[in-house]
Amino acid sequence: MKKVIQNFFRVFPQTIALLLLSVVAFAQTAVTGKVTDSKDGTPVTGVTVLVKGTTTATKTSADGTFKINAPADGTLIFTSIGYTRQEVGVARKTTVDISFEKLSQQLTDVVVVAYGTRRKADLTGAVTQVTTKDFQKGNINSSEQLLQGKVAGLQVTSGGGNAGGGSRIRIRGGASLNASNDPLIVIDGVPVESNGISGNGNLLNTINPNDIESMSVLKDASATALYGSRASNGVIIITTKKGVKGKLKYNYNSQVNLAVVGKTVDVLTGDEVRSIINADAAKPGGNNTYSKLLGNANTDWQKLIYQDAIGWDNNISASGAIANVIPFRLSAGYLTQEGILLTDKFNRLSTALNLSPKFFKEHLAVNVNVKLSQIKSRFADAGAVGAAASFDPTQAVNANNIYGGYFEWLQADGKPIGTNGGSSQPNPLSLLYLRNNKAEVNRFIGNVQLDYKLHFFPDLHVIVNLAQDHAYGNGDDIRDAKLVSEFQASSRGRFSHYAQIKDNSLFETSLFYAKDIKAIKGKVDVLAGHTYQDFSTNEYNYASYSSTGVELPNTAPSFATNKPQNRLESYLGRINLTANNKYLLTASIRRDASSKFAKENRVGYFPAVAAAWKLKEELFQSVSWMNELKLRLGWGITGQQDGIGNYNYLPVYSQSNSGAQYQFGGVFYGYLRPGAYDPDLKWETTTTQNIGLDFGFFKNRITGSIEVYKKETKDLLSTVPVAAGGNFNIELLTNVGNIENKGVEFTLNTTPVKTTKLSWDFGFNVTYNNSKITNLLKNQDPNFKGIEVGGIAGGTGNRVERHMVGYAPYTFFMYKQVYDAATGNPIEGLYEDINRDGIINESDRYLYKKAAPDLLFGINTQFTYQAFTLGLAAHGTIGNYMYNNYFSNAGVLRAMKNPLNFISNVATNYLDSKFANNQFLSDYYIENASFLRLDNINLGYNVGKVFNNKASLRVAGSVQNVFVVTKYKGMDPENSSNEQTDNTIYPRPRVYSLGFNLDF
Repeated sequence: MKKVIQNFFRVFPQTIALLLLSVVAFAQTAVTGKVTDSKDGTPVTGVTVLVKGTTTATKTSADGTFKINAPADGTLIFTSIGYTRQEVGVARKTTVDISFEKLSQQLTDVVVVAYGTRRKADLTGAVTQVTTKDFQKGNINSSEQLLQGKVAGLQVTSGGGNAGGGSRIRIRGGASLNASNDPLIVIDGVPVESNGISGNGNLLNTINPNDIESMSVLKDASATALYGSRASNGVIIITTKKGVKGKLKYNYNSQVNLAVVGKTVDVLTGDEVRSIINADAAKPGGNNTYSKLLGNANTDWQKLIYQDAIGWDNNISASGAIANVIPFRLSAGYLTQEGILLTDKFNRLSTALNLSPKFFKEHLAVNVNVKLSQIKSRFADAGAVGAAASFDPTQAVNANNIYGGYFEWLQADGKPIGTNGGSSQPNPLSLLYLRNNKAEVNRFIGNVQLDYKLHFFPDLHVIVNLAQDHAYGNGDDIRDAKLVSEFQASSRGRFSHYAQIKDNSLFETSLFYAKDIKAIKGKVDVLAGHTYQDFSTNEYNYASYSSTGVELPNTAPSFATNKPQNRLESYLGRINLTANNKYLLTASIRRDASSKFAKENRVGYFPAVAAAWKLKEELFQSVSWMNELKLRLGWGITGQQDGIGNYNYLPVYSQSNSGAQYQFGGVFYGYLRPGAYDPDLKWETTTTQNIGLDFGFFKNRITGSIEVYKKETKDLLSTVPVAAGGNFNIELLTNVGNIENKGVEFTLNTTPVKTTKLSWDFGFNVTYNNSKITNLLKNQDPNFKGIEVGGIAGGTGNRVERHMVGYAPYTFFMYKQVYDAATGNPIEGLYEDINRDGIINESDRYLYKKAAPDLLFGINTQFTYQAFTLGLAAHGTIGNYMYNNYFSNAGVLRAMKNPLNFISNVATNYLDSKFANNQFLSDYYIENASFLRLDNINLGYNVGKVFNNKASLRVAGSVQNVFVVTKYKGMDPENSSNEQTDNTIYPRPRVYSLGFNLDF
């Protein structure tokens, strides 16, 4: 007993000590702290903070702060995608602040690709992803404008400055002459149509840019081939923002902007017009016919039709988890934007919902996306832009007449001067104020994605994607009875209604298998799927009515409704293999069957293969300053069906309208008119070869890539002449030619300065692209002189470009202008006799310059100093030329002295050329349109905590379209047409924006 007591007292102190140590060790301490980015000190949101060895965890809030209970001697683990994992001991501290260091973006970034995602380090194709932080800043109404100047090989050109207007998008140049050259757009896994609907010419503006998380640009066939018959022009994948589990978070951002006219068309003043008209009348043999028409005013019509336009964009969102089970994000946005052209207005109301729960111990992942938008527009009559440039500046705005009190050119009997009713020269203000064209478009895009990881075989996933894209557009175009352009012999004014519905249904199923294979130190994943997509359009046709409700002649539709439709059924497969963590292989194939082609040509196969070799891991492991070096090779075939009619392979008969009928007795009968068709119509196919090199140096402070590519399109769709009686028209769309694109892309992103307080990022991209037509005929003809294209304003049937074998598409075909050796001025009507036969005729026209640029480039830079950021972005082109159609049409005396007996204003170019008559085919009007545009300057400041530390505030201001450097003499060197023929366009405004972002 005594021995037991002695042992007890010997052990008891040790036990007590151990218990005390345990109490200390397991005592819970409330630990707070803040996580900041080691690069610039900004807060890092959404970092997971985990107490090591437990399930206790939290996430950092919008300002980077956190609070968690942890043992006094415990360890906190900090993790977040894109950052280095860190473990920090609590060491009885109540405050733990850490500086979070980003991992190599080359190694950690997850990029959205065709039918899935890939780590950037594992990419084998030419893919560039742009995320929220790198998007174009400022006033962005349409989502494609977020990418302007950001991606090598991508050209985004807005069609003008109209509110909500769209852009022309080209990836590595065009692959077609007559079919579409637009890339395929995929929104949250749903391939959509990028064209317009009645009431909206740009369906991309129905997607709120504030809801977009990233945009991936797929450029080569190995990246795009899984989209098969629609991928020849590249693919843009838009991914919207998702919810994450954690504390409920709100974001509200608001931006107000002011748009002002940057530049207008250079025209003469009233005094200059009076001087020229009077001087011409005073010449020997002159007369005062036009002198009598002169007014006494000096009216700047362009100044009168434009305004300083106000816009306001508001967005609010909430994200978190419902019952801590269902991650969600819900957003709503309202944009109202005036155009700088009077009466032009664009309003967008949008909402988006994402739900992404997981069930059955995360074996079933559900992803629900719903996007709703309503667009309300009032379209200003864009004809007012040209009318303001040409209307007589010697006349006053108003006059005492029945045409709304606006000055109009009238005949002696008070009727408008016109050749076929209406007016040949309407007052620009009347076109704006006496016309009311309003439209509303409602769009729904929704899809449900189910990803089931089999319980008995978790490496295999069954994936289903169900989607619907529904858009309904309608509007009323009301032209006042007082509008001079609607003055007809038997009617006044016009009322027209329009409506259209577009539906896009998608059903996809696939199996996805992924497995790590230790034996090869790599992994493999396999995708096999089936997809079915149906596109239909419900067209509603209506007659037009006069202001008194009388149906206007020749407006009654032959059919009240029409429903064009096409379907696409596809099977696809892909395998990705990684070996030894440095060899990568991707192979894919897609089989498409399209209803746009006859049964014999309906099916197309589109294979692709790509490989990559991580040279850094193979050859340069010991080179410490090299972080990434990867060689990529890719080859693939893609197709083209967009831009082809639904029934071009069938003989389609159209019923004539009321203006084209035969009379038998006292009755008029309509007739059926056949259209040209080609029963052997088939896919355009593009074969692409690509070599790429990705690199990263000095802890990835220097990163970039070099791409070399070649695209060859065969069975090119082209409109060719048809011998009389050979078909139902003199021209036919058929597969007839080949085109080739070659190019080099270079992208460089750097961080020249990086300290705790100051950082400077600088990047640029440049692309060289050369396009050449290699064939245009099925049966070669030595006398073939190419296909005339490039129609212009002025004259009848004038075309200034040709598609010609051995030359780029849209090469200008002109007469060579002769100049006065003494003055350097062009000599009117005198051209070079190219073939020296003593006659100036069609044989003396020559191929001169091309519309497409040789080089595209984009530049961006950002400075961060403590809480301040300053960024600049620019883009430009080199080697592109433009036909100045405004100068050729309105830069001559004849345009001022209109034969219909009224006076028009003309381009200031008349003062240089002194041409009396139009010289439409002179190469004098071909101008170098290379340019550099400073797109954006933005300045931001992180205010920090506000509202008693409950919210974080950031304010920012920007200027868009700051300046343009160019030799081009027209209004704007950046033109959205393939032909690059420039007439008067709605000018791009300069936009000043001020906004704030609030996280709480």
